[in-house]
Amino acid sequence: MNIIRDLLKIALFSIWGFVFAVNAQVLPGKTIQYIIAFPPAGESDLVARYQAELSAQKYNQPMIVINRSGAGGALAWSQLNGYPNDGTTVVGVNIPHIILQPLQDGTQFKTDDIQAIYYYHFTPDALMVSVDSPYKTYQDFINAAKKDPGKLNIAGSAPFSANHMATERLNKLAGIKVNYVPFKGTGDLISSLIGMHVDGAMGYLPLSIQQKTKIRTLAIATEKRHPSLPDVPTFKELGLNWVDGGYRGVAVPKSTPKDIQEKLSNYFGTLNADPTIKKKLEDAGFVLIDIPLEKIPAFMKEKIPLAMDDAKNAGMMK
Repeated sequence: MNIIRDLLKIALFSIWGFVFAVNAQVLPGKTIQYIIAFPPAGESDLVARYQAELSAQKYNQPMIVINRSGAGGALAWSQLNGYPNDGTTVVGVNIPHIILQPLQDGTQFKTDDIQAIYYYHFTPDALMVSVDSPYKTYQDFINAAKKDPGKLNIAGSAPFSANHMATERLNKLAGIKVNYVPFKGTGDLISSLIGMHVDGAMGYLPLSIQQKTKIRTLAIATEKRHPSLPDVPTFKELGLNWVDGGYRGVAVPKSTPKDIQEKLSNYFGTLNADPTIKKKLEDAGFVLIDIPLEKIPAFMKEKIPLAMDDAKNAGMMK
């Protein structure tokens, strides 16, 4: 009898698991194409692949990540509203990129063109150099920059991006002048940073952790030191009032019906809250947030003025 009872329990759990997976599907019988506006190996790409794997394996919702990089993300974002509006195509979006890039001449989208449905994490700014760099500390780097203004080059992901703004913020707060060199994405700048083709990079904490045997991180824009990099000071410790970075989320065409927007928003919230991915991302240096569809207007109302102030301080707009 005990064997029969145990077999019945297993069968019931299996049926329950199947029903849960089917019910969790946001688009039953369809595959979601998840377009990332940057090359492979960057933070946006990494997290999208975590999400896609979890979506398929645990929630039975197929999701395929597609990289369509160009113009620092602007290529994919300018095409967003031309994609199908049935929920089968979503596009990763980044702040402050989608706020600041329309300030450039020739950008083919406006911030209002982007219908974000969920923002899931924030990556703190990080100043880093090659492990072979002569700059052993933040102060070494700052001293060199002050000695030869305009000589040092700092790599980052895309123009008019979080990395760009962080570099300009460093110039202002530290009283230095370094040059910003934009790359297509985080994945593209790693080899140049490690090989010292640039003097350093303004990237994000996850890259610092991921490449900690090959790069030296000088400072991070967090409230407290990160357990994975206990010897790396925060900018606040160094006297700079700086806790900031890049925000990431997902968007759909503006013509997407509201009910589909809400379903997708809730679904990405489910993925973001899953214990498996939550631990993996937090250990890697991502700071998880939960901004669903209904909270996005207030979120953007907060972020747009901050991004515009950064752009003004950097001399990018009047």
